[in-house]
Amino acid sequence: MSPNRAFHEAPLPLFSPAGDEAIVPSGFRGQEAAPDPKTPSYLADHRARLRDRFMQGGAEALPDYELLELVLFRAIPRQDVKPLARRLIEKFGDFNRVISAVPARLAEVAGVGPAVVIELKIIEAAAARLARSRVMHRPVLAGWDALLDYCHTAMAHREIEQFRVLYLDRKNVLIADEEQGRGTVDHVPVYPREIMRRALELNASAMILVHNHPSGDPTPSEADIVMTGRIVSAADVMGITVHDHLIIGKSRELSFRSEGLL
Repeated sequence: MSPNRAFHEAPLPLFSPAGDEAIVPSGFRGQEAAPDPKTPSYLADHRARLRDRFMQGGAEALPDYELLELVLFRAIPRQDVKPLARRLIEKFGDFNRVISAVPARLAEVAGVGPAVVIELKIIEAAAARLARSRVMHRPVLAGWDALLDYCHTAMAHREIEQFRVLYLDRKNVLIADEEQGRGTVDHVPVYPREIMRRALELNASAMILVHNHPSGDPTPSEADIVMTGRIVSAADVMGITVHDHLIIGKSRELSFRSEGLL
């Protein structure tokens, strides 16, 4: 049965009899074992303590694997998810990389089925949407830190290169954030003509180019520098300003303008 069909036949309920743990439909079990009829008391106590620590101290009070446990509680009711949380952290490195991992890679981990993937992707989407809401339709240059936070949230932990263009109006308000290309671990195809065509459609006056380096090192390659020059030249002809080109690494970013490359 396809996942789409399973969704139509048995959607995940918002609440289960346990209070806040989603019941995994039979068509979505994947590698996940069926839940026991009753949650063991020791497991219920552990989950209650973990939730209380989170509510009292926030995410900072929990290591990555315990924060991940909180997410997994809903996907896998009435089972100990600590071993799975640890396996995910061991494979991907940290919480951010787990929720950013592509579904196919997540599915390589024993115990991960579609229900787990869905929960992780919901968290990823929520984080990206929250960060995006802080920059969309706002003056970008006056909120540079928020822009960098958004770019890191959306791109820093990707396993393949992604190229985005942030289109701005005459007041440097962000009017569109669009993915222009997706490639491999060290290359992404970019077409200046398409970027300019879209800028004209949006009546954009300026742009900020953004792409990530999955290696974690934001140092620009020669191809990055050449490609940026071509986009800037095309933009000049159209009277459009390229404010910057940001390369997003795992823990830091590089600005072409700050480095004197633009």
